[in-house]
Amino acid sequence: MNLSGAVKINKCGVLILSVCVVIVFYYLLFNNSMGSHRFRSHGFLIRNPNEVDLRKLLIGSIQAAQYGGLEVLSVADADNIHAKTKGRTKEGANDPLTNADLKSHCVMEQGLKRLFSTVTIISEEDVHADCSETSHFELDPTVIDEDIHLQDDFLVNADDVTIWIDPLDATQEYTENLFQYVTTMVCVAIRGEPVIGVIHNPFSQKTFWAWKDVAVSASLRKVKDEPVNKMAAVKNPKIIASRSHSGDVEHLIKMSFGENTPIELAGGAGYKVLQVVFGNATNYVHLTEIKKWDLCAGNAILSALNGQMTSLKNQPILYERDPQTFVNKDGVIASLRNHPYYAGKVYDYLQHSQMIKSTNSK
Repeated sequence: MNLSGAVKINKCGVLILSVCVVIVFYYLLFNNSMGSHRFRSHGFLIRNPNEVDLRKLLIGSIQAAQYGGLEVLSVADADNIHAKTKGRTKEGANDPLTNADLKSHCVMEQGLKRLFSTVTIISEEDVHADCSETSHFELDPTVIDEDIHLQDDFLVNADDVTIWIDPLDATQEYTENLFQYVTTMVCVAIRGEPVIGVIHNPFSQKTFWAWKDVAVSASLRKVKDEPVNKMAAVKNPKIIASRSHSGDVEHLIKMSFGENTPIELAGGAGYKVLQVVFGNATNYVHLTEIKKWDLCAGNAILSALNGQMTSLKNQPILYERDPQTFVNKDGVIASLRNHPYYAGKVYDYLQHSQMIKSTNSK
């Protein structure tokens, strides 16, 4: 046995192995969930198969809201609403369900699920609808305004993405033919943060969308371009609140902002956020429990416009996929400007009222 013989090394094999190691190293190095997870080597494009493009998610979300809106319109036109109830809220209000909720849910959820099969999708009507005969849609980039040019490569890890769908916001008002309050909404959250929001009114055919730190629809551009003055808070704000799930919100508003504070009661969380966005209300305040699919799209739009939506405890609302967190139990306050001032007044009153309660209980 010759133990002293020389070992021959295949230089070509070593070179190939070295190149593979380098490629893997750089792929792992740059594979972060919020970046553009791409690496190009010798003309070949390497992509994580679990990535999803946010530009395509925006296009799909706009289309989903609009196609859902067509279902809402068709049911109303055919007078085929067939309203029933899902039960009652803690405040005793009816929680209605219509054919439009179900049809809109199916086209929105199934359309997005086919296009983005690796992404978690949460819809209000997941447990109520039979979507076995649902039509789909293909991505159509023309839904984005012509003068907005968005490149590809806005890639994120699909595991970090949750799409929230409200197939018919303001169902109670829909059954009452108060169609100005009705919207269909889609929101894209990344690791719980609302990033893309779409609010579509089927009856006016107006669509409002925003992608935080990237772009907003033409309908929101004027608002986006307004200068942000964080010092000029309105002393006598106008508040918009829910007409059907109000609880004791009017008392909260008057105690926080003054007895003469004007209050508008309206339907639909999406509608109320848009009233704040366009200056028809200073704040949207909600006291009772509310589902996160009602809030996410409006939250994303406000964030993109330098506004804020928080709980009444002035904490961010996180849109996680855990079913235990689908309900926001801490109320809502939303503002386009000077949010800390308004949220602080509500929070101060709530803290004071809690102090009074605890003192009286002793």
